[in-house]
Amino acid sequence: MFNFSAGPAALPLEVLEQASAELTDWAGSGMSVMEVSHRGKAFTALAEQTEARLRALLAIPAAYRVLFLQGGATGQFAAVPLNLAAHGAAADYLNTGVWSAKAIEEARRLGIEVNIAADEAASKYTTAPAQSALRLTAGAAYVHYTPNETIGGVEFPYVPDTAGVPLVADMSSTLLSRPIEVSRFGLIYAGAQKNIGPSGLCLVIVHEGLLARARKDVPAILDYTRMAAHGSMLNTPPTFAWYIAGLVFQWIEARGGLAAMAALNRAKAELLYGTIDGSGLYRNPVERACRSWMNVPFRLERPELEPLFLSEAAAAGLMHLEGHRSVGGLRASLYNAVPLAAVEALAAFMREFERRHG
Repeated sequence: MFNFSAGPAALPLEVLEQASAELTDWAGSGMSVMEVSHRGKAFTALAEQTEARLRALLAIPAAYRVLFLQGGATGQFAAVPLNLAAHGAAADYLNTGVWSAKAIEEARRLGIEVNIAADEAASKYTTAPAQSALRLTAGAAYVHYTPNETIGGVEFPYVPDTAGVPLVADMSSTLLSRPIEVSRFGLIYAGAQKNIGPSGLCLVIVHEGLLARARKDVPAILDYTRMAAHGSMLNTPPTFAWYIAGLVFQWIEARGGLAAMAALNRAKAELLYGTIDGSGLYRNPVERACRSWMNVPFRLERPELEPLFLSEAAAAGLMHLEGHRSVGGLRASLYNAVPLAAVEALAAFMREFERRHG
């Protein structure tokens, strides 16, 4: 069975097997990692090792703090404006799909003067704006964008130049899929349930220079400065998700790091897009320069065949190919733990389905 879910997504089999073997006796403690104190020496050592592995994978500069938080990426839609901008301050947002639109809505609800620096709604979110088209605000508190829109399958082919204004990125669907230059960002956040680990955990990588901006009324649980001061343990963290994330980081290391992940992910995406583009039955609506490596939505030229496609795919062991409920259609998510063999099997199935039903 191959799992193409957009999230919670596939986890590496080796990680699941190790977690299973250690579930009732972690590190010789006679207890599960879910049962030990997060403030005990054993778990704090695990937390430190997990952060060190992430820092090494991403080459995170010393001036950045790494936070392991709760609330998912959606929680960060509120945390970002509460930590980086005063009430009534201006911030630029790039609207490229469902998730950036949700971030915009939350920022406005919290009193941010949102400037839509780019709006791709006219293309039905099938494009990313060119750098030259960005209408940035002088003196903005920050610029927020979503490098990869999970639902629409749109991915920025570049990192926006913000002329020194802190760049905030929701990297839920792309973090750890390839190398990135962390120093180009003021803040990166990512829900774990794509390439990191189980849902319930959210990573935040924030430059120390942004930690003193929080509003006085920001809830403690959302306050980056307080969380950083407490090692992400102001309250009880999602310890099992933190543990699994550490195993995933170790798994990526063992496979050659992010350069190897990038090569694998590019190969998977090229194979699937090539199958779509070479057919007369399937189509992808996204402008080619903006196609996502991670999330590939597609439709059939005969939409009435889509339920049959999903039924036959599931029977063949190709799972979770349904498009998001808001847009319908089909979608394959190709996160790190999805092997090339899965995409090869999907491509072969698609060709055979077209032969029989095209």
